[in-house]
Amino acid sequence: MYIGNHLSSSKGFLNMGKEALKLGANTFAFFTRNPRGGAAKEIDAADAGALIELMEEHNFGKLVAHAPYTMNVCAAKENIRKFSVEMMQDDMERMEYLPGNYYNFHPGSHVGQGVEAAIPMIAEAINKSLKPEHHTTILLETMAGKGSEVGRSFEELKAILDLVTLKDKVGICFDTCHTWDAGYDNVNDFDGVLEEFDKVIGLDKLMAVHFNDSMNVCASHKDRHQKIGEGEIGLEALRKIATHPLLAGKPFILETPNDDAGYAREIAMIKSW
Repeated sequence: MYIGNHLSSSKGFLNMGKEALKLGANTFAFFTRNPRGGAAKEIDAADAGALIELMEEHNFGKLVAHAPYTMNVCAAKENIRKFSVEMMQDDMERMEYLPGNYYNFHPGSHVGQGVEAAIPMIAEAINKSLKPEHHTTILLETMAGKGSEVGRSFEELKAILDLVTLKDKVGICFDTCHTWDAGYDNVNDFDGVLEEFDKVIGLDKLMAVHFNDSMNVCASHKDRHQKIGEGEIGLEALRKIATHPLLAGKPFILETPNDDAGYAREIAMIKSW
């Protein structure tokens, strides 16, 4: 399997790859820019090329880049929507320095407009940002459903995908904590959860996993991650998810509340499964 965690992009691409190897990882995630703002660091093409060589040498899986949290392509305010779409468009150009990888984003919050109004906005943002010549796949993340978040159900995500023009360049990042918090029973019926995903969206669209335990009970709609085995999902259920044959070969990204030593322990444990 491919397992890794979020690394700081301020270290540079090659240094992120080296840091991943130190932790025992063979993939990783990084924010395309400041996660709490809009500033983007200039990309060093040679540095990106060096990471690509390192990844090939060590048989890395696909990277799962993450859009900043401030990006909300279905915001109620037009200026925020416009800024967010411009951010996504810029990120898609920047991702071309690391072709063939994933760009994951939170679908957004409708802020009182309603899901029906937000879904076309999200699809429009993707359609404006994704070009046929791009080598990146955009992933919509499954959400916990706190506040006015869009993407709390497979049906909402499917509705967005249906409006995307370049359907072969979009997919889903399945977050174990978010889906649990949204009400999907990953503990007692994960097979059933995957069956429902396949029925609504199609398992061919499940391209990456955010692998997290949860501090909350199922259907809490709170989105609070926990270390692997220390939350409400628990070690045994997460082991079954990590080793599920239908998820074989997917990149698994840890977003647990850990330091480097903690991530190294979790990565080693998951690889041992």
